[in-house]
Amino acid sequence: MAEAGTPVSIEKLCRWFGVSRRTYYYKPVRSPPKVNDVLARRIKGLIEEMPTAGYRTVAWLLGLNKNTVQRIFQLKGWQVRRRPAGKRPRAPSMPSVAERPDERWSTDMARVWCGERDRWAALINRFGALARLAQPLSLRSDNGLVFCSIRFSGTVRRYGITQEFIQPHTPQQNGMVERLIRTIKEQCIWLHRFNSIDEANQVLGRWIDWYNQHRPHQALGMKTPREVYQLAA
Repeated sequence: MAEAGTPVSIEKLCRWFGVSRRTYYYKPVRSPPKVNDVLARRIKGLIEEMPTAGYRTVAWLLGLNKNTVQRIFQLKGWQVRRRPAGKRPRAPSMPSVAERPDERWSTDMARVWCGERDRWAALINRFGALARLAQPLSLRSDNGLVFCSIRFSGTVRRYGITQEFIQPHTPQQNGMVERLIRTIKEQCIWLHRFNSIDEANQVLGRWIDWYNQHRPHQALGMKTPREVYQLAA
C-alpha cells in the first residue's frame, strides 16, 4: 500500500490482521548451544579408550541419557563420518565365464600372524611388476576398504585394469579366490606358528610353488598343473 501512495501505520496493520504489536516487533534471540564440560571430559575419556563405541554405548557405560550424549557428540564433532555411497561397478549376478586367459582376475587378502615382533602381515604373492596392459583385464574383489581406497584404485587404473566389485553379501561371486584363501589357511597357515615375517614368506612361498606346480587339482582331472602344461606344450 505504501508503494501505491497510501501508507498505513504498523498499528493499523496489526489491528486489521489481529496481530499484537509485541508479536510483530519481537525478534527471537537464540543463545549459542552450550556443552557441559564435565560430561564432555568423561565422554572424551571413554571415546579414547573405545574409539569404535557409538553414543548409545557411551551413554550406557557412563549411565547418562543417550540424547544428552548424542548432542555432545554432535556439538563436538565426535561422530563417525560415513563414507559417501558411490556407484561402484558391480559384477553381474549371472554365471561368470571367461572367454580367454587373463580376461578376469580375482583378488582377496588374508592376514598372517608373524610373531610378536612382526605381528600381523598381509598375504600377497607378486609375479613381478606389470606394464600397462595391451588387452582388457578386469580385477574383481569384494568391497573391503583396501580395494576401495584411492591408492589401490589409482594403481589399478595406471595399469589399465578395470576394477569391479561383487554384490554386497554375495561372496560366491568371488568364490575362486575365497576358496584359495581357505585352502592356504587349512593346508599351510593354520599348521604353522610363524615367529617372523621372513619365516612366513619362506614357508608360504614353498607351499604356493607346490600348489601351482605339483598339487593334483580336481579341475584338472586330478593331474598336477605341470603335467597338464607339459601335455599341452
